[in-house]
Amino acid sequence: MDAAKQVFDFMDNARVFFLATVEGDQPRVRVYGASLYFENSLYIMAMNHTNAIDQLKANPKAEIAAFKGKQLRLTCKLVEDKRQEVKDAMVAKMPSLKAMGGDNYENCIMLKVTEATATISDLAGHSDTYTF
Repeated sequence: MDAAKQVFDFMDNARVFFLATVEGDQPRVRVYGASLYFENSLYIMAMNHTNAIDQLKANPKAEIAAFKGKQLRLTCKLVEDKRQEVKDAMVAKMPSLKAMGGDNYENCIMLKVTEATATISDLAGHSDTYTF
């Protein structure tokens, strides 16, 4: 199984993850829950016209954390993928997004995880590191 799939599986199992972005010199953290594995890549979905999107446009560096018995720490860049098929795949995975997404899900932005290093570790300090 490839590295992006391993990390996606962890995030999908955790259901909730925390996205940290940067605004000037201040970190900003918020809760997310929409992730997707598509074409061998990991994506997260955000809503358009949010502070998080403005921050990522200014600086695409981000960190993601999740916990489900073990902890995930992911350092990456998030790059918008505007392809309709990525949005369609996200809505197929999570049909509840359809109502708030707009006609062609124009209210949704799909962010591809790139330049990623992820560590999944247990509380005893054992860890696995993935790059993709």
